[in-house]
Amino acid sequence: MEHATLAQVAALVGALGAVLVLVPRGRFLVVVGLALLGAATGALAVSLVGVDDLELLVEQPLALAGLALGVCAIVAGAAALVRYPGATPVVLLLAAPFRVPVELGEEEAFLLLPLYAVLAAAVLALAVRMLRGEHPPAVPFLLALPLTAFVTFASVSFLWTWDDRAGGIVLAFFLFPFVAGLGVVARAPLESWLPRALVATLVGLGSLFAAIGIWQAQTRTLFFARDVEVANAYTSFFRVTSLFKDPSLYGRYVVLPIVVLLVVLLARRLRPAVWILLAGVVALLFVGLFFSYSQSSFVALFVTAAAIAFVAGDRRSRVVLLACAVAATLAAGAYAATAFEGRSARDVTSGRSRLVDITYEAFRLRPVAGVGIGGQPAASAEANGRRSPRRNASHTTPLTVLAELGVVGFLLYGWMLAAIAWALVRVSRVEHALALGLAAVLSVLFVHSLLYAGFFEDPLTWGAIGLAAGLLVRVPAPAEDTAVASQGRPASPRVLAH
Repeated sequence: MEHATLAQVAALVGALGAVLVLVPRGRFLVVVGLALLGAATGALAVSLVGVDDLELLVEQPLALAGLALGVCAIVAGAAALVRYPGATPVVLLLAAPFRVPVELGEEEAFLLLPLYAVLAAAVLALAVRMLRGEHPPAVPFLLALPLTAFVTFASVSFLWTWDDRAGGIVLAFFLFPFVAGLGVVARAPLESWLPRALVATLVGLGSLFAAIGIWQAQTRTLFFARDVEVANAYTSFFRVTSLFKDPSLYGRYVVLPIVVLLVVLLARRLRPAVWILLAGVVALLFVGLFFSYSQSSFVALFVTAAAIAFVAGDRRSRVVLLACAVAATLAAGAYAATAFEGRSARDVTSGRSRLVDITYEAFRLRPVAGVGIGGQPAASAEANGRRSPRRNASHTTPLTVLAELGVVGFLLYGWMLAAIAWALVRVSRVEHALALGLAAVLSVLFVHSLLYAGFFEDPLTWGAIGLAAGLLVRVPAPAEDTAVASQGRPASPRVLAH
């Protein structure tokens, strides 16, 4: 990695920027925090790409023209969001899934370039609004403190990471931009039409991806997925990826609209025609999901669907669900017992048991503070005498956090998850359906991250937390809630109409 010292300074600057974006109540420090996050991201990008590649970019007229056009688009987008700030979560969601293949130094990477452009416009728009005198609500301390503690510790761990290049990629292309995005979404106005717009956007994107996936299954055509093409040549089934490079990533973005529609179907009283239409969309999405053959996506779907039904159902439905869960657990245990006969754990789990073992070996190297952000694959490779870290990623977010951030980081991770869950419980007192929808999205992302990772690397995680923070501001404190209720008035006004 070129300019390692610059990268370390950038990691510390980004940690300070995250603190200023999430914690302060005023305007000026938040703007400074957003600027620091941008500067840290840029410095890390320079250290990753290298000065030589940047000089080539400057010397190419076509590249310069494209860069100038991008800057103009960002400025124009910022002007539009200054005028219509309530649209910020929708446009960010619209750009979130799309990854563009680019050359990053000597390797090809799939970067969220459309999202970065929209996010830059949204950050600039928020800064302009605040400098003009607006006072958007701050992130509530319930979420701000655990988020700040986790992000700060993860950023500082770059100083001792086992792999400074991988750690720089995580900070520059995921953690720092997404913290800025959370700060922007949390401070966006919550318009009455926002829930419907978010649902329509998510379902529209999922339907597009599913339709392309079904077409790929029929035509045996893939995009951006050379590894999957090779794997399909040796299997009796054909996995599709839609517009993604990986079937599991595609599956995640199809499962999300399915669970959101399940929330709408179960939590809202709908006309029969609307109910049939939405059920048809769910069927389309499920067919698209089927051809991904993504086990992690199916597990995330079934676990979250059961949780939604349990929360939204009546007492009898919950008893039936619990009985089914017990029966399914017993059946899975019986199947596992027969599957292990004469076979190794590595064979039965398709190699995942090996990943657990080597991740634990990385954890043992530095159990308290971890091997540093992005360092788990390299540390596992070194601990097991393997040169290449590429095949040593744990693919399980809690294990990755434990290995890279140690016991300290894992406790902060647990604190953050508990705070998010409690925030959604509090929001559900005012906006039950919306809180349930956010909980369903975060449940899919969390369960999926247990088998595929990508919890913190997915912008929807931070966007959902940002929406929860924005809603939590509008939930009355317990004392206020009790006082208002004792006067016989509603506990809180309906901020978001449905």
